[in-house]
Order: sequence, then structure tokens, then C-alpha cells
Amino acid sequence: MRFVSGAGTPGDGVSSVLESVLRDEWGRLLALLVARFRRLDLAEDSLAEAFEAAARTWPQDGVPSNPPAWLLTAARRRALDRLRAEAVAAKALPMLAVEAGVAANARRVMVDASGSGEDGVVDERLRLILLCAHPSLDQDAAAALTLRLVLGVPTADIARLFLVPATTMGARLTRARKRLAGATFEIPTGPALQARISAVAEIAYLAFTAAYAPGSGDDVVRAAEAGEVIRLVRVLREVCPASSYDDVDALLALMLLQHSRRDARVDRGRLVLLPDQDRTRWHTNEIAEALALLTPLAQRAPSSAYLLQALIAAEHSITLRAVDTDWHRIASWYEELEALTGSPIVTLNRAVAVAEAEGPTAGLTLLQGLDLPGHRLPAVRAELLTRAGRLDEAAAAYDTALLACANEAERIHLLQRRAALTGS
Repeated sequence: MRFVSGAGTPGDGVSSVLESVLRDEWGRLLALLVARFRRLDLAEDSLAEAFEAAARTWPQDGVPSNPPAWLLTAARRRALDRLRAEAVAAKALPMLAVEAGVAANARRVMVDASGSGEDGVVDERLRLILLCAHPSLDQDAAAALTLRLVLGVPTADIARLFLVPATTMGARLTRARKRLAGATFEIPTGPALQARISAVAEIAYLAFTAAYAPGSGDDVVRAAEAGEVIRLVRVLREVCPASSYDDVDALLALMLLQHSRRDARVDRGRLVLLPDQDRTRWHTNEIAEALALLTPLAQRAPSSAYLLQALIAAEHSITLRAVDTDWHRIASWYEELEALTGSPIVTLNRAVAVAEAEGPTAGLTLLQGLDLPGHRLPAVRAELLTRAGRLDEAAAAYDTALLACANEAERIHLLQRRAALTGS
């Protein structure tokens, strides 16, 4: 959703304010509306209509002193209108009784909205996040719905992240909303709460991976979408119980460290590998924030998948030159991560680290018997075979990788590496 006025008009300032409020307040306002009206469709439609009304009226009337409160009032009125119309149509209850009950709830919403950071507001934001991670939804649907409802990310942008047409994503979101029509809005407790928060973290991790390292398409990295996922983790960190802080902090640190390299990963649309990146283009403020999160975790928290990955990313981030990287330490962390997860992707990454620490033959030994879909396994094998001087085998591995590669930027990189084998 974008709000655009003619250049040079007062509407330019309105557009900026609305963009800011949409980014920072959408999830909070929607959570409050859902909590009071107990209907996701009603809350979302009413809030969207309120933003549209603001885009029409604020250029003429001026931006209100409290834009979120204005939007919440407007959304509440639209929800009341919808309920009024539904009650008349159904003839279920006298209109005044319906309005009195809903209006009382709406007044409570305004009390909550008048003070930021109150426990009630935090609880409702957590309630909305956990609702989007309901067990009835698959991970893709849950991730898409979370980005849409909690952050207000436009459907078209979510579609780009998941590599589907906007119409397909719109239909997917509609189905997800319908699945939640009968879902409870209560916050689970105990192990059920921890499991749901872990599911949200995994959703965020997968969505970030899809943006940071797209498996298909033309992009090296989708930085804007990755930034939105980081924003989601920040919201989760604000509202989750203290018992969940360590995992969420480790996840946020991991994402910040990876995201800090976004500008250096691309050169005129081409992929730049980590050893070749211009480290002066890394975002040092994000690295510093991540390291501040990791320092206490590394001292007290037990190893988790997120923490180990963050420590590996941090090891890359604290060296000024690629040649100074402590690959033995990284390989050790990957070995621990492999034992913890059993993931073949971790095995692949460990092989790369071992190859850097001990030579390409040691890395190739770890790849024996490994099976992974896609182009990355044969691409790594090709690189290590090249370093080992086994050029014919490397060429065959590059050919296999090229056949499986669906990301255009990575495909161009593989073609260049393949051509370098023969100097053509």
C-alpha cells in the first residue's frame, strides 16, 4: 500500500507520514483491533479503509497530532459500520445493543493506544504474531500471513519474496485467513507458548533465507525483503516472554550479521563471494549491534542452531581481511552445528570451512555420499576439485551445477568459473 501525492504539494509530507505509520504501527493497530473485535477480516479491512481515508483527507485537513490514534478511531468507526450492517441484515440483535457493546470495546482500544509500551498492547501484538503461526497453516502460508498482518508488507512484495505472482500470493493469503476463521485468539501457555514462538522464529529464518540467498530469479539478494524479516524479529523480541530471549536474540544477531554485507555482495548485478567483498561497504553499525547481542549469549547460553550460525557469521565479521579468517574455529562450530541438526546443508558448509582450513582434499572427503537438491552441492564440489587440480572432474561438476541452477546471478558466476578452467 503506497500513498502518493503530486510532486511539490503538501501531500508529499502526508505520504511520508503515512508510509512511516504503516511501517511502524500497522501490526500494533491491527493487533488491538483483532483483540477487541475478535474478527481478523473485520479488523484488517477496517484498518486498510482507515489508511485510505487518511490518504484522501490529510492532504486537505492536515496531519493529525496523533496519527495512530486517528487511524485507530477511523478503523473502529468502520468496524462499527460493518457490524451495524451485518446485524441489520441478520436481524440477530437490536442495533443499539450491538453498538453499545462494540463501542465499549472500542473505547478500551483507545485507552490502550493512548500509551505506548503498555502490557496490554504488548500482549495483543504477541497474540497476533502467534495467531499467524497457527499450527493449521503450513510454513509458507504462515510466513506470508505474518509479513502481511504483523508488518503490513504489501502482497506484491511478499509474492516477490516467495517467487510467485501477486495474484497467487493474494489467493494464498485469503486461504490462510479463512483457515484462521475459527482459531482461538488466546495466548497459549507453558510448552505450547514456547513451541509457537519457536515456530515464528523458524518462519522468520526461512523467510530471511529466501531473501538473503534466493534459490531462483535474477537477484543476488532481496535486501528490502530481508530487512522486513529483520523487522519482524525485532517485533517478536519486543513482545515475547523473557524465557525466549536467548533464541530470538541469537536469531536477530545472525540476521544482522548476514544483512550487514548486502551492499558488498553485489557489484553491478553480479554476485561477489565473501572473500572478494569490499569490507568497507559492510554496515558496521549492524555488526556492532549483533556482537553486543552475542557477547552475553556466548558466555551463558547453551549452543543452539541460531547461536552457532551467528558465531560463525561473527567470525567473518570481526576480521578486516579475508585471509585473517580463523577457518579452524569456523570448522569446529560447523562440526558442532552438524551434530546438533544433522542438516546436509550444514555438512556442505562445513566442507567449505574444512577445505579452507586443511585443503581442498579434506573438504572433498566430507562431501562423499552427500545428497542435496539444487546447484550448490555440485558448485562447491566443482570449486574444490578446481583447487585440487582435478580440472576434468571440476568441469563436469560445473556442468551439473549449471543444469540445476535457477538463480540467474549465480548461473552467470558458475559460467565464468567454468570458462576459467580452459581459459576461454
